[in-house]
Amino acid sequence: MTDAISHEIPAHMIQRPWKVLAVGAGGTGSAVLPALARLHHAMIELGHPGGIECTVYDDDTVSPTNVGRQGFYPNDVGSFKAPLVVNRLNLLMGTNWRAVTQRLNGRTALFDVDVVIGCVDTRAARKAILDTVGETHAYYLDCGNDTDRGQVVLGQTMPKSRRKTSRERLPHVGDLFPDLIDPSKDADDDTPSCSMADALRKQSLVINSAIAVQAFNLLWTLFRTGSLKYSGVFVNLTTGRTNPIPIDPAVWARFGYEAPRPKEKKARKSRKSAAAH
Repeated sequence: MTDAISHEIPAHMIQRPWKVLAVGAGGTGSAVLPALARLHHAMIELGHPGGIECTVYDDDTVSPTNVGRQGFYPNDVGSFKAPLVVNRLNLLMGTNWRAVTQRLNGRTALFDVDVVIGCVDTRAARKAILDTVGETHAYYLDCGNDTDRGQVVLGQTMPKSRRKTSRERLPHVGDLFPDLIDPSKDADDDTPSCSMADALRKQSLVINSAIAVQAFNLLWTLFRTGSLKYSGVFVNLTTGRTNPIPIDPAVWARFGYEAPRPKEKKARKSRKSAAAH
């Protein structure tokens, strides 16, 4: 018997602008951020008070092998990725977003962040995100990919003291897939590709866009309907399939995550005890 539940959007995300922190403006990030700007515009048009306020963190610069594979052009080579993406969106979409040319770290000031979007390509970077925001109350949308497959997982961070009692919390990527936040499992060969052709032999040209679409759809659905029935998606370009991760403790348990169980009702026990006497 399934124990599927529906997740509801927090009230404050309907009443004020979404404060979003995006980590990574490279392959997936440069695909996710334009979609996020479109979501901002749609939210405003539909009457939301403020849309999205976004800050993008990335300390990397554009290399020749990024051109064509990511959202950059030949004239961008050598420039920082985050300001390039953010400045273009601000000019084209009327946003007022910020770019920070450094990595997210434990010294990053976090004030009422609603959504953290991780567009990183290593387990170490994913762990760094959780180390930084793990004790906050926020959504963590992980956008990860490999050669021709990947996953999008929307979970919630929360102080450790409350995780064991909050049955409504959506498990984040580290809860469901601990291997994805284990830096020791990062590939030994992190050598940059020498050419775009070499890079394309390692990774599908389409995978970043495919992951971005699924992330976009999760956020759009959460805003437009106010609820979600699934909190993640597996994408496999080789088979042409996408598989959702239902919001269901029974499904989570298959991945090794045990959701907190509801507390036993003491009143019922008291009644049984009284009846025995």
